[in-house]
Amino acid sequence: MILEKESIARRPYNSSSCVNGISYLVPASSETLLELRDVDFGYGDRLVLSNLNMRFTRGQVVAVMGGSGCGKTTALRLIGGLVKASRGKVMFGDQDVGSQTRDGLYALRRKMGMLFQFGALFTDQTVFENVAFPLREHTDLSEELIRDLVLMKLNAVGLRGARDLAPSEISGGMACRVALARAIALDPEFMMYDEPFAGLDPISLGITAKLIRMLNDALGTTSIIVSHDVPETFSIADYVYFVANGGIHAEGTPAALRASQDPTVRQFIDGTPDGPFRFHYTSQPFAADFGIGGQA
Repeated sequence: MILEKESIARRPYNSSSCVNGISYLVPASSETLLELRDVDFGYGDRLVLSNLNMRFTRGQVVAVMGGSGCGKTTALRLIGGLVKASRGKVMFGDQDVGSQTRDGLYALRRKMGMLFQFGALFTDQTVFENVAFPLREHTDLSEELIRDLVLMKLNAVGLRGARDLAPSEISGGMACRVALARAIALDPEFMMYDEPFAGLDPISLGITAKLIRMLNDALGTTSIIVSHDVPETFSIADYVYFVANGGIHAEGTPAALRASQDPTVRQFIDGTPDGPFRFHYTSQPFAADFGIGGQA
């Protein structure tokens, strides 16, 4: 199959943002923070990703999109060092993630933030304690300084007043924002978002999308968003990788992908039931499973 490659240059840009009345300006940068080079990964004999190449420059919000099971979250696991590529390299700066020792991997992860699907808050801890957790775990800061930092992070997501509430006492949208505050607690260089819009109502979805873009620009981070939500993701992303059939099927700006006439891209963006994406997982013939026509 011939893969469609949208040859759109990654655009330099100057993005401005305002957090709590303070304006920030993030200069354009072409410096590569993270790169996946010719990466293969699979489980046993089943190849999930093949010859995967992605590049993330500083200051960008990059989306990784595609159908369920195409390997989007697996890419996050490779970046975080939870699994190792069977071929190729995952480079964070000048360091190969897959070849790190345990201590080296932990040091790299301190430069990364992760917003898990549905937030993944600690249910036995308050909102404050959830955000304080990485600061207590990875720094030697005093409790007084940790308190100030936690309140600053919660204020950035509009939830300073919810500090003493339990996760069971807040909505799903609020939980997502608390998880975002926790993810940026250590001021990471690189942020990963795994389905950040899942299960959110339209208002919470819009707020979360705006926060992701705003915090990315204010903190000068680089962000990767794994999502199925086309409108919100396209509204904040600078560049999009579209994954299908184990690799990059198309890439480019949101505008370039919206204009694409590739059947696979069009089916995903338009949400049509008929197209290259199959409903049924590969299996043996129906008759063989049910012993129809003399087959056992």
